[in-house]
Amino acid sequence: MAKYRLQRINDEIVREMTRILRHVKDPRVTSYLTVVTGCDISPDLKYAKIYYSFLDTVPPEETPLVRAEIKKGLISAHGFIRRELAAGLNLRVTPELTFIADTSAEYGSHVDEVLKQIKAEDEARPKPAVPAVEEDEEHD
Repeated sequence: MAKYRLQRINDEIVREMTRILRHVKDPRVTSYLTVVTGCDISPDLKYAKIYYSFLDTVPPEETPLVRAEIKKGLISAHGFIRRELAAGLNLRVTPELTFIADTSAEYGSHVDEVLKQIKAEDEARPKPAVPAVEEDEEHD
């Protein structure tokens, strides 16, 4: 199957999943503002990996627990989500869904903190004296 068609289907699944998650009644999914960040569907359209994240501010030590609770809620609502996805998409086969936590935002935040730390250490380090460079006279 052409890659551009798979990408269009992935984008459509993300749009539909965003719409569907607004109607899920499980508090584990709705209380943390769960968002779908991406989709990766197999070339035969039978399996789809749904990447999700959450927008609520949670202390870093509680993030894995919240992520696990959201995944339990998504798995619990799997039948409803898949049925709604089948109704919203015009595909011959509705893909089996696998939910995967997207940690790219946390990883980006971690990289940002490391870069800030390196910059602070670099600014605190004394600068070596740079010797003056004498200009050479032109030789004919």
